[in-house]
Amino acid sequence: MVFLFYSLLYSLLPLFFFLVFLLKWLSNQKPQRNLPPSPSKLPIIGNLHQLGLSPHRSLQSLAQKYGQLMLLHFGSKPTLIVSSADAAHEIMKTHDLNFSNRPKSRIPSRLTYDKDMVFSPYGEYFKQLRSICALHLLSNKRVESFRRVREEETTLMLEKIKQSSSSPVNLTEIIILLTNDILCRVALGKKYSDRVEGDIKLKELFRDFMEVSILGVFNVGEYIPWLSWLNHINGLNGKVEKVFQVLNKFLEGVVEEHMDRRKRDIDGCRSNEHNEGQEDLVDVLLEIQRDSSTTAFPLHRDSIKALILDMFVGGTDTSSAVIEWEMTELLRHPKVMKKLQNEVRGIAKGKDDITEDDLEKMHYLKAVIRESMRLHAPVPFLMPREAIQDVNVMGYDIAAGTQVLINVWAIARDPLLWEDAEVFRPDRFLNTSIDYKGKDFKFLPFGAGRRGCPGIHFAEPINELALAKLVHKFDFALPNGARDEDMDLTEGTGQTLSKKYPLLVVATPYSC
Repeated sequence: MVFLFYSLLYSLLPLFFFLVFLLKWLSNQKPQRNLPPSPSKLPIIGNLHQLGLSPHRSLQSLAQKYGQLMLLHFGSKPTLIVSSADAAHEIMKTHDLNFSNRPKSRIPSRLTYDKDMVFSPYGEYFKQLRSICALHLLSNKRVESFRRVREEETTLMLEKIKQSSSSPVNLTEIIILLTNDILCRVALGKKYSDRVEGDIKLKELFRDFMEVSILGVFNVGEYIPWLSWLNHINGLNGKVEKVFQVLNKFLEGVVEEHMDRRKRDIDGCRSNEHNEGQEDLVDVLLEIQRDSSTTAFPLHRDSIKALILDMFVGGTDTSSAVIEWEMTELLRHPKVMKKLQNEVRGIAKGKDDITEDDLEKMHYLKAVIRESMRLHAPVPFLMPREAIQDVNVMGYDIAAGTQVLINVWAIARDPLLWEDAEVFRPDRFLNTSIDYKGKDFKFLPFGAGRRGCPGIHFAEPINELALAKLVHKFDFALPNGARDEDMDLTEGTGQTLSKKYPLLVVATPYSC
């Protein structure tokens, strides 16, 4: 019996060695993928340890060593880091369709009912929501209809600053309140800055939403799935659910209030047609829902709530951060401040207040805004994209499912693209065609391509009007005789790149 066993074993050995040789030969016949350069990674966590507290800066440093396209692994998730204008052009222009998907993310999906536009995968549903935004919510005509809201709220901002007398004023807090109030009036029909839902103020609720939804917290389960249970231990899952429940209750109340108002109009035999200047975005979305011919498929209630959240995601923290950095740089550069004030006050001479009609004449104002956004991209990384299928980019093989992060902060400070890249110099944007609307890939604060931000025309007049009114009505100085070179420029953490510490200023009313 033993003899038979060994005889069988010896007879199978040649077959075993043949199979080993065949497998090795076949493996050698497979085309070798040419992957982008990549720093060495650690087991399990990959390159996560190299992100640091300021990932845009850490990845800029790595890109200087490894190149404009760099493959990292965040846990088990391969991630392509894009750090040059040429590479960004390849992703958002040449291969835009293939990189128009979004990586699936559990927390944003939960908070936005898995029905919003920002986090939606690329497909017919996304295209429909994008069309609704472009044609109905953020069209030039719609943005113009909210002009009165912008002018009223920026005037109220000035009144709040005047009340501070000669005491230091927290300009950051006032700017945040301005953008929140404008968004609430435009999207919801009224301000909610002082209202309380349960025991939580709405501004705190939206702050919590931003924190847990868009890269504000580290979700270990996204990158190391078998460690997802830690989110139960560290309380993240509980916080997400709490934010969702309170936010959903509030949004349900807003939708119900709008529907009841319309019903009262009909029951009272009054016209239910709103003047476009009086309609808010919830009104518009409910009208689209009622008119089934407007969309290819029904617009559900959760979709309405998700789109309203998208408006806040794109229009509150980012807008306030932009204005805050503009004022910070102007305080650091008194000559630029003086030049801007001369332009604004010259155009507004003899008028009590600035209107949006005046903004088109303010070329230096627009240059200051562009230069500030170049140095301080409000969102240092564009929202993550994902490769739909295998593709070759600049000679490198990128696998389907690879996440893509575009470091627009690093691109806007690239010394190969910008002279004196680290210097605040608004004059570089005078007499130039360089703009931030998605055509110049060296300057992409709003992104580009199919996933570019549709809210550019909405944010622009808020930003310009607020800055123009501030420098028109006040002369600014730092408290306690501090010098401009002593200003703290430390950045906060999270998806939106605002200052870590609030901007405190002394505002003296200007009298001509």
